[in-house]
Amino acid sequence: MSMASLPSGYRAAVFGASGGIGAAFVGLLAADPRCERVHAGARAPQHRDNDRIAPFTFDLTDEDSIIRAAAIIGAPDLVLVATGVLHAAKLQAEKTLRALDAAAMAKAFAINAVGPALIARHVLPRLSRDRRTLFAVLSAKVGSISDNRLGGWHSYRASKAALNQLIRTMSVELARTHPACVCVALHPGTVDTALSKPFQAGVAPERLFTPQHAASQLLSVLNDLGPESSGRLIGWDGQEISP
Repeated sequence: MSMASLPSGYRAAVFGASGGIGAAFVGLLAADPRCERVHAGARAPQHRDNDRIAPFTFDLTDEDSIIRAAAIIGAPDLVLVATGVLHAAKLQAEKTLRALDAAAMAKAFAINAVGPALIARHVLPRLSRDRRTLFAVLSAKVGSISDNRLGGWHSYRASKAALNQLIRTMSVELARTHPACVCVALHPGTVDTALSKPFQAGVAPERLFTPQHAASQLLSVLNDLGPESSGRLIGWDGQEISP
């Protein structure tokens, strides 16, 4: 995988580098001979046995840590926000209205929408204004309001819909300040990670992707996008998903 649309010697930053897709992003970018440096961010310090990989720490719920991270990574050409939560302690994928819980919903929004928005707030202004740059967040097709036919997963759906709207709103502003920047949300499909593990039973084997396959597909899609695609939710197959 080579990000041929970026200049030789480009620099990348991955927020969420300890997750399945995030780690795969880091590995693929570090193997790209055109890439000079990959800043790999996670909540806990990460050891990387590769001179091209520069670890840093951040916490999506701590804006000060995001500010420090933005200063560390400087002005990369490619920024990937590979974070998100569907289920965790005291946070479950709700099946009915009876399962709604204010604290759980607040946690979902903090991680799935507010955190990535704060990364954008502190990173996007640092990007070059006169050359191609890429900013992408991992979202989900279930964040599409028009595609919601099954219901359930209230907090996850709503927080990802909020993320998609934030990306759209950012893109309008970036068109004025950073016209060559591509700012998109990406849907990776169903990936064999901890996030999807409890929900894989009904997924056809050919539709359950490895993190490496998903990351490679998404980088290929991102490599081909132009600024006219900014603000959209794009699937792993390159197709736009309706809001």
